Amino acid sequence: MILYTKKLKISTERVLKYAFKAAGIIVLIMFFTDKSFAQHTDIRVHDPTIIQQDDMYYIFNTGRGISSWSSPDMENWKRLDPVFISAPEWTNDVVDGFRNHIWAPSIIEHDGTYYLYYSISAFGKNTSAIGVATNQTLDPDDPLFEWKDHGKVVQSVPGRDMWNAIDGAPVIDSEGTPWLAFGSFWMGLKLVQLNENMTEIAVPQEWHTIAARHRYWKMDERDAGNDTNSSIEAPFIFRKGNYYYLFASWDACCRNENSTYKIVVGRSENITGPYRDKAGENMAHGGGSFLLGGDSEKYAAIGHNSVYTFNGTDYLIAHAYDLSDEGRSKLLLREVEWDADGWPIVNKED
Repeated sequence: MILYTKKLKISTERVLKYAFKAAGIIVLIMFFTDKSFAQHTDIRVHDPTIIQQDDMYYIFNTGRGISSWSSPDMENWKRLDPVFISAPEWTNDVVDGFRNHIWAPSIIEHDGTYYLYYSISAFGKNTSAIGVATNQTLDPDDPLFEWKDHGKVVQSVPGRDMWNAIDGAPVIDSEGTPWLAFGSFWMGLKLVQLNENMTEIAVPQEWHTIAARHRYWKMDERDAGNDTNSSIEAPFIFRKGNYYYLFASWDACCRNENSTYKIVVGRSENITGPYRDKAGENMAHGGGSFLLGGDSEKYAAIGHNSVYTFNGTDYLIAHAYDLSDEGRSKLLLREVEWDADGWPIVNKED
């Protein structure tokens, strides 16, 4: 009897041992395969845009097929499937051999529809176009969830255009008219009116240069030793009070610890500008007041931002090059305060 009990004890211990081991393997498998376990508070993103639907927040950012995330609290993020499993067919006509690595999405809700603008480009060239896709919901579990692509909205062609059709950011003016800000380098940042359907440029076409950087316009201490002072991109227009605020990114992105990205801002009472900085200088002639940038301790650089209002609070979202992680780009999400003169203030620390 004693021998039998001992054997039973050993057998039970072995069973439990292997059961726990098997359970551990199952947990690991679920962790790596089930996205519901992939919660992140420190996520890698580039060129992020954010929006709220009901009690959930959604981020879209540069990545294969457009990367996306969801969160109930803007702190714990769950990775979702990309917007496009394969690249829209029209993209190969713009960039030969396009591999579905889509840049700089920007999302807006208008009259119950979500519009997601995105960029395709050949790196370092203005062989580029901005497309748009729509959805009735951002909840992947909703039966109505389906991204419908509408093709290109605007395209730039080398030798024909002296601007670059990337970094599209939609905005609705005080009269309900939709516009699209976009551009980088070349002859600066542009603004064009959209049709009511928000998938095409309005006719007759109305174009405006809202920001640019050129040596023959501006050369001061900010440009000392800088041979890339035409570096400007990522426009975003945010309407607050009597002003439209234009945010833009200066200098070098995408170089990890060597990135020099920084955010500048100007404002105008008219959506078409001129946008002027705190000193009254026109952003189309090189103006721009510094808002946020890197340091030698936490972030090498910060840029490609946008600004939104959620539940009565204004937030800035951008990517920051994390010095503690070899300069990889990380999510930066901060509240925006406003000074007595109506200019934004953002603290880069939590």
